[in-house]
Amino acid sequence: MNMSHKLQLPAAPALLTRKAWTAFLVCLLAVGVLAPVLNLLVPAGTVLHLSDYAIALIGKIMCYAICALAMDLIWGYTGILSLGHGLFFALGSYVMGMYLMRQIGRDGQYQSDLPDFMVFLDWKELPWHWALSDSFVATLLMVVLVPGVIAGVFGFFAFRSRIKGVYFSIITQAMTFAAMLLFFRNETGFGGNNGFTDFKRILGLPIATPGMRMTLFVLTGLTLLGCFLFARWLVTSKYGRVLQAIRDAESRVMFSGYSPLPYKLSIWVISAVMCGVAGALYVPQVGIINPGEMSAANSIEIAVWAAVGGRASLIGPIVGAFLVNGAKSWLTVTAPEFWLYFLGVLFIAVTLYMPNGVVGLLAKFKRKGGVA
Repeated sequence: MNMSHKLQLPAAPALLTRKAWTAFLVCLLAVGVLAPVLNLLVPAGTVLHLSDYAIALIGKIMCYAICALAMDLIWGYTGILSLGHGLFFALGSYVMGMYLMRQIGRDGQYQSDLPDFMVFLDWKELPWHWALSDSFVATLLMVVLVPGVIAGVFGFFAFRSRIKGVYFSIITQAMTFAAMLLFFRNETGFGGNNGFTDFKRILGLPIATPGMRMTLFVLTGLTLLGCFLFARWLVTSKYGRVLQAIRDAESRVMFSGYSPLPYKLSIWVISAVMCGVAGALYVPQVGIINPGEMSAANSIEIAVWAAVGGRASLIGPIVGAFLVNGAKSWLTVTAPEFWLYFLGVLFIAVTLYMPNGVVGLLAKFKRKGGVA
């Protein structure tokens, strides 16, 4: 008698539920159709007009939301708190900024093929790391490769040494601070304290036109939605389940025969690349990049967005990025001296009273309503 039985594995969950797909399509239409119509076709001064300021602000926050999503993958789903993701965001920004500086051509103040800051510092030629900066295709590759390679090298030695917890967080912040000091130096060829600004063209087209501004807005929105789907696919796969097991009990994962190193290293690199892409989209919309983007406060804010929205939920960090940065835009105008105090109180309140963030709190109320 044949007593063999075929092991039945649980079916993989759906990428999104029907309601979630509906919400996703609504967001897609809002980004790709509604926003362009309200900004470009609806006359200014009318109630339905979406102002250029609102487009710039939402576009910037969508870049931040990609960073928050990246933080959720490494912190919410893998249990590794990084306080250095601002570095990867800035690296992507600088790579795109170098291309935009080359696009200025001879329209700069000194009418030279070199960027103005290099002429001012009496540079005679471009440094070696600017060699491919005039190619848009090479720039896109470097946006992925630069933060990915740096994250890979750093992560390999850190994870191989089994550095974890608060020690890993401190090391990532130290790495970011060291990079900021390096980029502040004029001799590195990154514009020093002033960084890059005064961009004029992208792909040979004027960057300050309403059409280009809206194109960048739509690209950012589509990238955010694409990153969300990609992250959702990752966390619902076997790979994602191993990441969550590492978060909950890494020693048991090792006992089960899995090596945490390739999983932690790969999700660390993926998270860094997502931040680099967000930075590349950020620069042409904001119009400036300087070493201040590598400050410790910026990296901490990324973690705050994820915590406020709700870790290990994917949608939570996106919501957190919009809530926190929306409040920041309002408070820095009405009461700028209270913004940092508000941010500190918010983080403490979330840690003590809303460990699952805003999304978790809403889900809790929904469950109570269902029971009632």
